[in-house]
Amino acid sequence: QVQLVESGGGLVQAGGSLRLSCAASGRTFSTYTMGWFRQAPGKERESVAGISWSGGSTYYADSVKGRFTISRDNAKNTVYLQMNSLKPEDTAVYFCAIFRRRYYSGSYNNRREYDYWGQGTQVTVSS
Repeated sequence: QVQLVESGGGLVQAGGSLRLSCAASGRTFSTYTMGWFRQAPGKERESVAGISWSGGSTYYADSVKGRFTISRDNAKNTVYLQMNSLKPEDTAVYFCAIFRRRYYSGSYNNRREYDYWGQGTQVTVSS
């Protein structure tokens, strides 16, 4: 049984920082690409960032480039999302997800490439 558990969300002022974590179990973590998505009220879930199974390749949505950094620690089965210079428009529930195929990367922003999702963690940025 694959489980993804996010943590690290909260309330922060604009310009502040948060670090999200996602702990994975039930799969050989080091062989799967991981992604972060977010969903704001009334909006569709959108891709934020992705990282290949090796960590050698990353992807960022244009809206977060230069402000967010995705990383992973395969020894800890954890993927991170460091969020700096946060804006009110970053307010959303953030989800991590794991690719359905091993040793595959690319198409990081395609939700259909992911088959398990965490429960989400709320990030609220006040102006």
